[in-house]
Amino acid sequence: MTDKQRQVGRLAFRVEGNLWVAYYALPDTMNDAIVLGSIQMAIVQDFSAKQIFMALMRDAVSAIIKDQSGHDSCWPEPDGVPAPEHEKAGRA
Repeated sequence: MTDKQRQVGRLAFRVEGNLWVAYYALPDTMNDAIVLGSIQMAIVQDFSAKQIFMALMRDAVSAIIKDQSGHDSCWPEPDGVPAPEHEKAGRA
């Protein structure tokens, strides 16, 4: 991240029962996180379906940030940054 870039939020995925739920959350907390979408866990067992869902949720966050700030998003590649250990409840 350069000096002109700062993290304004993150895309977080959580396993909740039979669903994989995507949230927009602030950098250091899940408090007040916004649900963006969910998908059945059985579907994202397929790698390509998982990648498509992740890309869709990433595009949604990028659109929200662009709409609110006028700035484009910068994403860590290729798969982002793992969640902090204290937030991990399951894996997709």
